[in-house]
Order: sequence, then structure tokens, then C-alpha cells
Amino acid sequence: MPKEESWNWDTGDQVVADLDAIRGAFVAVHEFAVSPDGERIAVPVVQEGGTFRVVVNGEPWEGEFEKAWHPKFTPDGRLTALVRVDDRWTLAVDGVPWEESFEFVWGTRMAPDGGTIAVLVKRTMEFSIVRDGKPWEASFKSCREFALSPDGGRVAAAVQVEALPEADIFKFAEGTWSVAVDEVPWNARFVNVYGPVFSPDGARVAAEVRTDICEYTVAVDGVPWEARFGMVWEPLFTPDGGSVVVPAKIGAGWTVAKDGAPIWSGDYMQLWRMRFSPDGARLAAVVAPSYGRWTVAMDDRPWRTTFSDAVLDPVFSPDGGRVAAAVRDNGRWGVAVDGRPWPQTFDQVWDPVFSPDGALVAAKVERDGKYALALDGRIVSPAFDRLWDPVFSPDGRKVLVRMVQDGRYVRRVVETSDLVVSARG
Repeated sequence: MPKEESWNWDTGDQVVADLDAIRGAFVAVHEFAVSPDGERIAVPVVQEGGTFRVVVNGEPWEGEFEKAWHPKFTPDGRLTALVRVDDRWTLAVDGVPWEESFEFVWGTRMAPDGGTIAVLVKRTMEFSIVRDGKPWEASFKSCREFALSPDGGRVAAAVQVEALPEADIFKFAEGTWSVAVDEVPWNARFVNVYGPVFSPDGARVAAEVRTDICEYTVAVDGVPWEARFGMVWEPLFTPDGGSVVVPAKIGAGWTVAKDGAPIWSGDYMQLWRMRFSPDGARLAAVVAPSYGRWTVAMDDRPWRTTFSDAVLDPVFSPDGGRVAAAVRDNGRWGVAVDGRPWPQTFDQVWDPVFSPDGALVAAKVERDGKYALALDGRIVSPAFDRLWDPVFSPDGRKVLVRMVQDGRYVRRVVETSDLVVSARG
């Protein structure tokens, strides 16, 4: 059952917290975070004397900290924050710090179901991973990026396994980087490693690797492809987990390679941000068909409309039949759906959100320092001081709007049909 089905979908407003009162009670108030269901809002605050607390719906956690930052809710609604006590950092979950602490902690990652939380840590001048409060025994000279398997049961990280003496160009060329999977590094060594990713079942790991000064490829479970490219971006497993695709530079152009061989015939100035449709039947990517022009290519067929500044990650409808993306053209942001831009533009937009049936597209937008909800290209809400991404109910009949208005954080549930009327009016 989708977690959203258990949320409160009663239509109307719920005033969750008085933010002006919180601001008035403390010396400083930092970044706000809102739970997925909108029922809680959290913020680190500074008290008289300089100590920090984390306030949730106006009520502080019991503990005080030397520092507290980066509040983040898990998908299942727990609240995490990076905290410092006695000059040591750790992660607190719903107010309870992990038992072990470290020189520094950052990069909070969560499994999609929210059951697993992992962070990067620095200890005794080396770097490692902590998963659900349990540190890896292994530490490394550096740790650049890490990934959780879809079920949260495994962790893979790009790690430097050997020290690199200053100015030792020969050691650099031999390679000092690898991927550690559940603490154990691959036997292979590379000049650089980026973007480890898991297969959908969590059984396999792929990563972008640099094999020489000017050569890149993909390594899967420690074995690099024989093919070499001028550059690659982050790899992506096919939904069945049997193959890996990657944006690859061949000569002066970019294409998509699968298991080392090109599968798209298009020759693009740039190609990245690949996404599979939910059923795995379609592959979308952000491409530059010509210099300074950006668009989305679906299965190697670019949209006819291009944009001058940027195109962000493609977003598929749940059935995979449609795709949308945030786009920027001549300094103005908008949303394009199936190649057709919305008529209105904005100072900023966030990733579009499809209704469950794929018929509607909503997005958070900014104009003149205020935020609003847009549906199918039209603003359908008042202007808010702050707004989070909209969420459709599982049946698509309602929309959850999480916003700040008149100094209060309000959780609002509205009928989708009312928004549609506003959009068409």
C-alpha cells in the first residue's frame, strides 16, 4: 500500500505551527523542513547563550546541541538532524542521537521506504560510512559519493583506498580509487571513481570510472567495460538489472551506450540526466542537439522545442506515457510537457508532479519573491511566503499543499477538480 493512503486527506486547512511565534522566541531560526505528509514542520533554532535546539511544530526536542543543522524527514516521517555535542558530530533521529560520534558527519541518504538512514563521516582523519548508527569498520583516505540499495540493505561508496604522495604523477596514473560495497573495496583501481549506483534488486553495483588521463568507462561489480570513451556521466541500470546504460562521449559528440556499445544513433553536443519510464519501456535524457540549445530526447528522438539555458531531470507520468521537465529559456523558467512549454513563465520552477492518471501536471513556482501552485501552466493558488512540492492523493482526487502564509505553516488539502476549474478559468 502506498504510504500516502494512510495520510489524512480530509479537505480543508490545518494550522500546524505559528512560525512567527517560533522566530520571536529564539535568537535565530534556520532552515525549515516539512514531513512528507505535511503534519510536521521542523527547524533548528539558536537559544540565548548560543546553544541549538530542534523545534518540531513549535515544541523543542529535549536535547540541546552545540550545533544542529540539515533537518530532513525520512520517507516514513521520522525527523533527522546533524548535531554536534562535545565538539563531536552525529545524527539525531526524532531527538535521539546515535551512540557514536565523529569528527564530522554529512550527506544524509535514506532508502525509499525510509527504513534505512546512512551518512558519510570523518574519523581519525579518514572517511567512512555509518548506516543506521552502525559505522563501517573500514576507513578510507577519502570518500566522495555513496549510494543505498533500493531496499536500504546495502551501501556502495566511491573511496580512495591508497594514499597519493604529493606530486607523485606515476601513482596518480596507476589509480588510487575504487568502490567499496558493504565495506569491501573492489580489487580494481582507477584514477577516479564517480556516482556508484545499485541495480533495482540491489545485487549489482556500477560506477563511472576514469581509467587514464583522458579515458573513461563504466565498471560493473569491479569489472570495467572494454570500451573506452572521452567522457561518461553517471550510469543507470536497466529496470530488469541485466544491463547498464550511460551517457558516453565518442569523438566530439555524445550518445547512449549500453554494456559498452552505442545504442542511440544521435550525435549530441551533450547528453545526461537519463531516466527510464516506470515500466522500463522508454528512456529519456537531457540533450543538446546543437551548441547552446537544450531539450529532452525520448528514445533518441529529441523534442522539437529547444531551450537556451537549461533543462532539468525528465519526470515520467506513472504510466510512462508522458514526460515533463523544468526548463529555462532566455532567463525565464517554465515547464515543458511532451515537448510543449507552458505558456506562462516564472522566476523559478521546481520539478513537475504528475497526477496518478498522468492527465495533470502540477509544480511549485516562484514569481516576484512569492510562491504559488501551478497546474497545467496556470497559477491556481494564492501567493505564499513559502511552499513545498504538491502531492496528489493516490486516487488523484485531492492535492496536498504545504505552505507558509501570514507567518503560519498550514497544511491544506484541496479538491483536484477545484484546481482544474481555476486552471481552465
